[in-house]
Amino acid sequence: MLQSIYIQNYALINELEIDFNKGLNIITGETGAGKSILLGALSLVLGQRADTSVLKDKSRKCYVEAKFQINQYQIKEFFKQNDLDYEDLTTIRREITDNGKSRAFINDTPVNLAVLKDLSNNLIDIHSQHESLLLGDDHFQLSLVDSFANHQDLLDNYRNKFEEYNILTTEYKKLLSNADKAKEDLDYHQFQFEQIEAIKLVEGEQEEMETELEQLNHAEEIKLNLTNSDHLLSGEDVSIISNLKQTKSAIESISNYIKEGESLVQRIDSVYIELQDVNNEIEKLNEKIEHDPVRIEFIRERLDTIYSQQQKHKVSTVKELIEIKDELQQKIDRITSYDFETEKIKKELDSLKNELFTLSNSISENRKNIIPKIESKVIEILQQLGIPNANFKVEQVPSEEFLPTGKEFIKFLFSANKNVALEELSKVASGGEISRLMISIKSLIVETTTLPTIIFDEIDTGTSGEIADKMGSIIKHMSEKMQVINITHLPQIASKGDYHYLVYKKDNHETTNTYIKLLSKEERINEIAKMLSGEALTDAAIQNARVLLSK
Repeated sequence: MLQSIYIQNYALINELEIDFNKGLNIITGETGAGKSILLGALSLVLGQRADTSVLKDKSRKCYVEAKFQINQYQIKEFFKQNDLDYEDLTTIRREITDNGKSRAFINDTPVNLAVLKDLSNNLIDIHSQHESLLLGDDHFQLSLVDSFANHQDLLDNYRNKFEEYNILTTEYKKLLSNADKAKEDLDYHQFQFEQIEAIKLVEGEQEEMETELEQLNHAEEIKLNLTNSDHLLSGEDVSIISNLKQTKSAIESISNYIKEGESLVQRIDSVYIELQDVNNEIEKLNEKIEHDPVRIEFIRERLDTIYSQQQKHKVSTVKELIEIKDELQQKIDRITSYDFETEKIKKELDSLKNELFTLSNSISENRKNIIPKIESKVIEILQQLGIPNANFKVEQVPSEEFLPTGKEFIKFLFSANKNVALEELSKVASGGEISRLMISIKSLIVETTTLPTIIFDEIDTGTSGEIADKMGSIIKHMSEKMQVINITHLPQIASKGDYHYLVYKKDNHETTNTYIKLLSKEERINEIAKMLSGEALTDAAIQNARVLLSK
């Protein structure tokens, strides 16, 4: 429960600290005294956003600190999951600096607003007049029914499957789109691939053929020069080899007479052997070289085909063409595999769809089973609150598509008068009727929730007299199972409280400040008397207040 709240430099509050208690805590005060300011400050520690406009003194920080006694509630796992220190008396603090920066702490550990909101959802429910309007909201109506159905695990399981189904559906649609586009390109890729594949490329062949073509184009010139070279080396008329052989014999004949003779013979012999070898190579080359027009044409056609593909694909080597061919093959394989992939995902989607059908049917069945109890209880309480002919129905409207919460919508239908057809709340309910309907529903939620604290902010709007008294009794009954903090302007409800706090303003020579105090028994009598008669206290009003409190 909310044990205390400390506020500094917020709106009209300079500094304020107040302790709250178990049971029913009543807060009253004149219009404009600052009751809504208290809720605004509390909303900061519950994760609401704020800016420098909340600062009373723009040169100082704003502090709001709330302490919650949580040892009776099973929320230790939340602290563990968020790496926070658990304390039975947990402190939540919020700071707003003069430059608009905000910091939040749980038990002195810095946290972001998302974590703060998650924790507050486990600690407190603030119900304002604005929330009464939410009764007409489909999502709000659905969440109320589900809180009574008490099937959170089932809903969580469904939501997980629904999220998985949505992700897979998106993937499936994307795959289909890609497949359609890819199939449009398939013929083009296949044509390009077959063109390259048909020429049976071999890495390195282009360089070899270019060299061979160059040689064939100059065959006659090559052959002529090879023949001339052969003739010069070993011809009948002029023979370098024959002359070199004779030179060797001449030197050998005098080698005994000159010391360099032997060395010269060896060197001449070496040249002779080398020239003979060269001559043999020239003869072989000469025999191989032929002018071959057929081969020339073949090579030219082959190279033209290769050049054409290179120009088409903007590359310059056979190796690059082979790489392009491999890439085209991969694209073709990928396109042809789309059908298999889409079929596989479709089977997974069908399986998930069946699971969602099963889960959504269970969810709908649970709601169907609990709805009659909700309807009868709400009607019973509405009759107590002065709507004797109240009729209330919860309608399950099937949906064609899966929704995050099942396969149906929930609609609250209401009629306050006899023989008047049921219609949606927004069309038939007045402000006072909405307030009474909401208090009826909230009183039922107490039976199904472990929430420590609920705050009502003038939920009694549009009621008075005996109805207000009965509404107060219902709120009082709720406070037996949870802490209730009720801001009210009605004496009938204020008198039901276990503790009564007064919010008031005081002016000094510089500014106006808001304060709150816990009233003593006598102060409480006077406050309720003022609520009955106004500022001018009368004996009748005081006596009336005593009667209300004695109840």
